[in-house]
Amino acid sequence: MSENLMNLVKIIRNSKNKDEEKSYTSSLLSGGLSKCIDKMDEEFVELKEALNNKSNVVHEAADTIYHILVTLEMVNIKFEDVLKELENRKKQSGIEEKNNR
Repeated sequence: MSENLMNLVKIIRNSKNKDEEKSYTSSLLSGGLSKCIDKMDEEFVELKEALNNKSNVVHEAADTIYHILVTLEMVNIKFEDVLKELENRKKQSGIEEKNNR
C-alpha cells in the first residue's frame, strides 16, 4: 500500500522540472505555496461534501491525498519523514501523544 504512495511521491518529485503546460503537478508547484494550499483546501472541502453525500468519496479522498503530497513537496517536507513520524506514534496511544505536545 505505501509502495503506491511512494510511487506517487516519486512522480510528484519528477514533475517539478516538467513543462507547466504539460504537467498539472508542475503547474501547481510553480504556482507557489499559496496555490498548493488553496488547491488542498478546495479538495478537502470536496471530500467533506462527498462524505456527507456518501458519494464519490474514494475519488475525492485520492484527490485530497495527492494535493497534500504536492503541498508537502512544495515546502520540501519529505513524505518519508511523515511516514517515520506515523511509525513513531504507534509506540504510544493517541491520547498520550496529544498530551506530550
